[in-house]
Amino acid sequence: MTRPYPRLDRHKLKILPLRLRESKADSSVLVPLEALPPALPEAATQRIQALAQAMINAKGRGAAVILTYGAHLFRNGMSLMIIDLMKRGYLTHLCTNGAGGIHDWELAFHGRTTEDVQKYLQEGQFGIWQETGLYQNLALSLGAAQGLGYGQSLGKLIAEEGLQVPSVADLRKEIALALTQETPENLAGKAALLENLTSLNQAPGKIQLPHPQREASLLFQAFHLGIPLSICPGIGYDIIYNHPANQGASLGQAAVADFLSFADSVNRLEGGVYLSVGSAVMSPMILEKALSMARNLALQESRPLNNYKIAVVDMQPGTWNWAEDGEPPKNNPAYYLRFCKSFSRMGGDFEYFELDNRVFFHNLYRAINSLEA
Repeated sequence: MTRPYPRLDRHKLKILPLRLRESKADSSVLVPLEALPPALPEAATQRIQALAQAMINAKGRGAAVILTYGAHLFRNGMSLMIIDLMKRGYLTHLCTNGAGGIHDWELAFHGRTTEDVQKYLQEGQFGIWQETGLYQNLALSLGAAQGLGYGQSLGKLIAEEGLQVPSVADLRKEIALALTQETPENLAGKAALLENLTSLNQAPGKIQLPHPQREASLLFQAFHLGIPLSICPGIGYDIIYNHPANQGASLGQAAVADFLSFADSVNRLEGGVYLSVGSAVMSPMILEKALSMARNLALQESRPLNNYKIAVVDMQPGTWNWAEDGEPPKNNPAYYLRFCKSFSRMGGDFEYFELDNRVFFHNLYRAINSLEA
């Protein structure tokens, strides 16, 4: 019999409470809606105004407007503006990575987020915090057992301000009943939850978890508004993997559910807008797979899926004119600006903005407001 390779036992880790962590950010980072945006050159302002008009047009025709973002957009205080645009119908789907979900949840629950990586790596304590690891992982296990996605599971945790943990005995009965069905519903998620609760020796009942700053949470507001917020994580990328409550089967199910929800929105991107703000790896990778599946269906159904705007925002220098000159040759450094190359292959109207994400999004928000008025 083939034996598995040795694995680190996370139950042996010294896990500290979140209150002992020095965090570098709190709610003071949130930029108020009425704040004036940083000034931009006229050419950049005109490009952002054109993008704002494209979003207004997309809203008018009922097309998807998808915002995919890295964690820095949240940490840079743009949450209140994103929430306002969701409420007004200008954003129909949000998507981020695992870190985006962690910072959002920590600020809602703990009031602070962002640890000193260098300091805590030296102390062997980076990411090894009880509340973030336990409650996020439990929320994912419970959500996957109900067929929920990653972002929806965390949004539910914040909205309900707690977790309802079933007893192991009741869960065993649910699994036994599911096994009698021809097509068992959420069987894998229920089995993974059973394994997790048993491993943790987790007591049943309601875990009360107040979230005093949830009004600024994208997870909470998206859940409340019924707007999908997908989280597409990378295995081992995030601090919740350090905690013994981390369950690969639950996380995988929840993440795949979110990717398919994202793909469903991409399937409605005709006439819409795709914003990629500060996500140079995850965003182009998930869009190209989702777009391929969506176009596969569109071709079968003889409907168009070619007319959409892709706006990409990052800080890396990009002087190549992708719209007019196509893909650069391999001897040109622009060829290795991977996210631009990937997005340029996806059709539609692709435009790259070399801007700080705070400056970009604040000006975009102001442009939508001025055009709407």
